[in-house]
Amino acid sequence: MNYQNTESLLKKYNQQQLLKYYDELSEEDKRTLLDDIEKVNFGVIKNIHKKSEVACGGKLEPCKATSLKDVEKNYEKYTQEGINLLNQNKVGAVLLAGGQGTRLGFSKPKGMFDIGETRSVSIFELLMQKVKSIAAKSKPFPLFIMTSTDNNADTVQFFKDNNYFGYPQGKIHFYIQDTEPACDLNGKIFLSAKNRVLLTPNGNGGWYSSLVNAGLGKVLEKEGVEWLNVFGVDNVLQKICDPAFIGATKLSGFASSAKVVKKCSPEEKVGVLCEQDGKPVIVEYFEMPEELAKQRDSDGELSYRFGVILNYLFRVDMLNKTVKEKLPYHLAVKALAHIEDGKLVKPEKPNGYKFETLVVDMIKFMGSCLAYEVVREKEFAPVKNKSGIDSVDTARALLKLNGINI
Repeated sequence: MNYQNTESLLKKYNQQQLLKYYDELSEEDKRTLLDDIEKVNFGVIKNIHKKSEVACGGKLEPCKATSLKDVEKNYEKYTQEGINLLNQNKVGAVLLAGGQGTRLGFSKPKGMFDIGETRSVSIFELLMQKVKSIAAKSKPFPLFIMTSTDNNADTVQFFKDNNYFGYPQGKIHFYIQDTEPACDLNGKIFLSAKNRVLLTPNGNGGWYSSLVNAGLGKVLEKEGVEWLNVFGVDNVLQKICDPAFIGATKLSGFASSAKVVKKCSPEEKVGVLCEQDGKPVIVEYFEMPEELAKQRDSDGELSYRFGVILNYLFRVDMLNKTVKEKLPYHLAVKALAHIEDGKLVKPEKPNGYKFETLVVDMIKFMGSCLAYEVVREKEFAPVKNKSGIDSVDTARALLKLNGINI
């Protein structure tokens, strides 16, 4: 796109500030800026005027779940069904690993963080041990690893340096998450440098569209994958491609499923699986009405008690619909570093919006979702903070509780 066309485009969307420093740039930097602008999804900015999906939706109700007792009773049947699907190459896994370890005081990808006490062991290594343990019971399944522009090179090199943790290299596929522009509170898109538009990852809901945009949909077709198990890098205890989880989902006839744990308190920062107008929906903790979050049943348990742990199973044919129909955007109010008066400014207070799609919204598109309860102490050890709640310390304690050598 040339300068004249770019200028016309920006006038259409009232974003002319993106060319403010154009005349100061070298020819190469000018091309970089014009290329950035050409890729911008300007339509996303209108979302700053929309209300949340929860506020606009119908009546929320608690969901039912396949309880721990149900799982225990049918465990062998579920497991055998899951093993059969794995042996037929019907299942793949997706690791969401685009984040950095900044909150852990670590400047590299979070998955590279050494969580060991008596030995060196990274989060990636712990997760890959889980992957290999299931593959040993069936056969190696395709593993897709979503990175970000910032951490892709480090992540790929780390896997290479560690010989892919003993997993077949041909079964591992890396791809970079797509981005959206970030703007100020009035909808003006920021520059991250005089020649670069400020682009940020489009939220964990962008995992599948990013996979398809990277050309990896062809791998799914070639392998014959019908189900994808999606999980985050944060949880060091989760089971990946858990045969019982896969089997229970398949036998339920539902198009998706979510592993859930009972919330430990109304304030716990996890999304809650509910029903809205008869359809499954996951309400994020910051969007859940306070009166519902605190509501309790006659037995004293929270009515809205099933918190998701970012471990989902989706039917691929239904995922393809989310690419065509598009997921809703959520606004994340952040302190965004940007160029102002020719200099990089790093504000201490929130000054703008990032636009994110959320994996939880995919559940609504599926039309049905099996809530599959798991034991918190055995499958939920999030590593979000350096200390305190959901921290390195609490995760280490849970790893040791489960007999894992760290």
